[in-house]
Amino acid sequence: MSQSLLRYTRILEIVGDTLKVKVPQKSETETHVRFGDLAVIETVDGHKSLAQVIFIDRDVVTLQVFSGTKGISTGASATFLGHPMQVPYSENILGRVFDGAGVPIDGGPDLSAEPRLTIGGPSVNPAKRTVPKKMIRTNVPMIDVFNTLVESQKIPVFSVSGEPFNAFLSRIGIQADADVVIFGGLGLIFDDFYTFRKSFEDAGVFSRTVMFVNKALDPLVERLLVPDMALAVAEKFAVEEGKRVLVLMTDMTSYADAMKEVGISQERVPSNRGYMGDLYSQLARRYEKACDFAQGGSITILTVTTMPGNDVTHPVPDNTGYITEGQLYLHSGVIDPFGSLSRLKQNVIGKETREDHGQIMNTMVRFYSESRDAAQKQAMAFDLSDYDYQLLKFGDLFRSRFMDINVSIALEDALDLGWQTLAECFQPEQLLMKQALVDKYFPKVAHGTVAAQ
Repeated sequence: MSQSLLRYTRILEIVGDTLKVKVPQKSETETHVRFGDLAVIETVDGHKSLAQVIFIDRDVVTLQVFSGTKGISTGASATFLGHPMQVPYSENILGRVFDGAGVPIDGGPDLSAEPRLTIGGPSVNPAKRTVPKKMIRTNVPMIDVFNTLVESQKIPVFSVSGEPFNAFLSRIGIQADADVVIFGGLGLIFDDFYTFRKSFEDAGVFSRTVMFVNKALDPLVERLLVPDMALAVAEKFAVEEGKRVLVLMTDMTSYADAMKEVGISQERVPSNRGYMGDLYSQLARRYEKACDFAQGGSITILTVTTMPGNDVTHPVPDNTGYITEGQLYLHSGVIDPFGSLSRLKQNVIGKETREDHGQIMNTMVRFYSESRDAAQKQAMAFDLSDYDYQLLKFGDLFRSRFMDINVSIALEDALDLGWQTLAECFQPEQLLMKQALVDKYFPKVAHGTVAAQ
């Protein structure tokens, strides 16, 4: 291939981290320059930088330089490599950490001889997919009980800056019953990157984890490559090895901001709040990689999407909501049972899980909604009934036992705890549940209920 590489020396313009190079019109003997291809920029003093084709206008090609254009003059040259970004893939990448260019940054053995994958391919043919019907257990009760995560689901965590969403995401990566965990960090500060890596190592799951990390000070264009790298590797593990793969990415708003900056550097006309008009399609292209393969494993995508100003109508969470199959709302250190939604949970609740799962879920959310009304009455100094006091007690127990994201408990134990919590606050006839389930699961002795007192 090296004999077919052509070097172009006519640099027309340098703007920000992009440069434009004039490439003569293609003939039969010339290398074909394509969108997304890589190029090597060599300065007059011999320094080399990697770049990517981000725009083609006839014979003018725009390149985004990974390391920035500082020190690059119009006397530089561009050599096109004839292929897009590639990432190593083999069993040897498990337990490794890569940067946004696919280069190992953990000081481990060299992987240059490993097979490489081209990133950014199309989504899977729908004919190759099957209906999602398997649960991924996370041991987080607000997910397992109330917003069940299903294999091949794509679901974001909507939150705001300052919330412990990264710690929450690392716990899911540690506790989820997946064969392989692929982590993609987008614009992480070093402390967050170190926390993720140390959490995986301390929990003993690093051997089944692959990390692709773009830190805040790393080149911006690499941030756009991390999701494609993570998903390309995930697809390979799922299709060829039949693995159940969980992809974790944070923060997709940072990813969208990187797309906005690149679009501005290309002088593209922005749309809503400065974001490019193709924001929806760019996000959907990544999220649609989630799949339950008819012959193979599965890819499940769980991401973090921060909402600037806690504004759910912000373009990034707004567009994300149309693509994904629900969302989890994280605020004040808890998962909100009302804003959160898993549209695929009905495929597994009561089928793969215990028969009382659906009844427990609906009844507890109903009582918690009523407890909030009772708390509002109490705050306004209204007289409270005995039933109101039962609701207030239930609300306190529900928040501490289920909503706190630090709670870790298996699904069956969480369902039993749900019955116990109901028994501590209500009489069986107040539950309005199927009598057969009440007879089977309701604790026979319920000490401490307000009604009993």
